[in-house]
Amino acid sequence: MPKKLRLLRIREVAEILNVNPETLRRWDRNGSFKAIRVGKRGHRMYDERQIQKQLSKHK
Repeated sequence: MPKKLRLLRIREVAEILNVNPETLRRWDRNGSFKAIRVGKRGHRMYDERQIQKQLSKHK
């Protein structure tokens, strides 16, 4: 059975990646690190697996 998708908020991801939340918004806009849009307001959320991949890119 596949693992349950775990989504993190933009502020949590910014802390993990040690970047400003605005940097994550810019990456989402230019397509380099896409967010999952959730809810009517389109809040940016990030898949935990996606974050692990991003971390391994910058090692």
